[in-house]
Amino acid sequence: MLTRSCRPVARALVDLWHADERGDYDNAGFRYRGHLFTDDAGRYRFRTILPALYPGRTRHYHVKVQAPQQPVLTTQLYFPDEPGNSRDGLFRRELVMRMAEAGDGLSAQFAFVLDIR
Repeated sequence: MLTRSCRPVARALVDLWHADERGDYDNAGFRYRGHLFTDDAGRYRFRTILPALYPGRTRHYHVKVQAPQQPVLTTQLYFPDEPGNSRDGLFRRELVMRMAEAGDGLSAQFAFVLDIR
C-alpha cells in the first residue's frame, strides 16, 4: 500500500471477499472473507483459494481499502489472461494482479496507490 508519493501506508485496513470453488458467495457466514492491516512497510498478505467463475462475471476478488482517517476505496482485483475479462463490463485492466507459480499454488501481487500524500 503506497501513497501517491510512493510512501508506504502502515495500518491500512484491507478487506477481501470472493466466491468459493463453486462460484457461490457465503452470505450467511464468513467463508472466503477476511481483513487485516498493512504492516509498517505497507505490505499485506492473504492466503485463500482461486475463486470459481459465476454467471456474467470474470474471476475476481472484492476489496475494500482504508488508510487511517481516509475514505474507503472499494474495488475489485482481476486475474490475468482470463477469457471472461473482455466480456465483463466491470473489468479494468489497471486492476489486474501480477501472478506467479509459488510452490504448490499461485502467488498474486497488487500494489494499491492511494490518493494521499
